Amino acid sequence: MMRVAILGTRGIPNNYGGFEQLAQYLSEYLVSKQHEVWVFSSSAHPYKEKWWNGVHIIHCNDPEKTMGTTGQFIYDLNCVIQIRKLKPDIVLQLGYTSSSIWHWLIPPQSVLITNMDGLEWKRSKYSSPVKKFLKYAEKLAAQTSDVLIADSPGIQAYISSTFHRNPSYIAYGATSFTNPNEEFLKQQQLTPFSYYLAIARFEPENNIETIINGFTLSHTDKKLVLIGNHQNRYGAKIRNKYSHFKNIIFQDPIYDINLLNNLRYYSAMYFHGHSVGGTNPSLLEAMASQALICAHNNVFNQHVLGNEAHYFKNENDIMVLINTNPSPEQNKKWNEKNLEKIKNLYSWPQINLRYEQLMLSSL
Repeated sequence: MMRVAILGTRGIPNNYGGFEQLAQYLSEYLVSKQHEVWVFSSSAHPYKEKWWNGVHIIHCNDPEKTMGTTGQFIYDLNCVIQIRKLKPDIVLQLGYTSSSIWHWLIPPQSVLITNMDGLEWKRSKYSSPVKKFLKYAEKLAAQTSDVLIADSPGIQAYISSTFHRNPSYIAYGATSFTNPNEEFLKQQQLTPFSYYLAIARFEPENNIETIINGFTLSHTDKKLVLIGNHQNRYGAKIRNKYSHFKNIIFQDPIYDINLLNNLRYYSAMYFHGHSVGGTNPSLLEAMASQALICAHNNVFNQHVLGNEAHYFKNENDIMVLINTNPSPEQNKKWNEKNLEKIKNLYSWPQINLRYEQLMLSSL
């Protein structure tokens, strides 16, 4: 039996994003295999219990709401202080942005495994000083972790060539969705295949504005539903700029997985604009929901989707695609092949097993 502490998320059950989802599925799996697991959770997380499905939840003070970015570093420090008391066999660090600087406080008897995430310093939302720090944090994580994980071959190759380390490749997972129900659309006042969909954080590197511009240029009668946190500065700018378009719907984040899966399944097309990072969880979930996908043309998305998707580089590509009306027969074939990829390459049981095997082999 291993004692495993998971660091670097806002907590479980997932109420935020990809790393939280990974922590949720993996911790539950490890407990089912008789391992003891602690997941650190932000004091701002709505779930306040000390246990979740057999997983220890440790709530740590998170002052990010009042202090901004500095609060992230304090939250991670508070988590690491608790890890020093636990002295677990494995510390799984999800990401490095604000946690790698505390590596020297990790108990020496604990094996530090770090999922290196995407190339955070490439994100355009960050200023030059922040990008410089993120590169430093990335280097720290690469040099001080006992074991590295890359979630895509592209990230794996980058880490290998940059830091001369050989990270293990373990992608994210997804659960196949094969039981659609139109009733879920009614609460959103939508009808099947009458809308295009994008689910993403409102950040420049996710190409939200490119998707919107391509959509508006097409003059389609369909709607564009954008789901994500648009309360940040960039999101507010986009929302205000395009609020006069009646067929563009800005929807707050949704965490009901059944609703999300149905929205993906019944979309006329799912736009995936992510251009930075590795294997993206929202892309896998779109594939698992048998959505027809149009993705930003980059090596990360190409590795996952292959030839079973449309790609865009600019708004004109999106406009042309919408006005072309892709072949229903081709769409069906692509959707079925993408679902097979989820079953054969990206299912949660496979991903969880790989993490467990890596942890056991590192002891």
